[in-house]
Amino acid sequence: MDKNWVKVYAHNQSYYTELVKAVLHDNGIESVIINKKDNAYLFGEVELYTHVENAFTAKQIIEKNKL
Repeated sequence: MDKNWVKVYAHNQSYYTELVKAVLHDNGIESVIINKKDNAYLFGEVELYTHVENAFTAKQIIEKNKL
């Protein structure tokens, strides 16, 4: 992933990250999910990234919606 993407959200349950991605999409913000969770031992997080220019707005939306 190039340096123009920043992490705006992470959770250990992938469905929470999918919900946040859907909310950001509904607000016109493109995002991508990177699953860093280990499949065998089920530890780690699923991370959500946006373009750096959308990061502040994305974090505001996440906070506003208490996601």
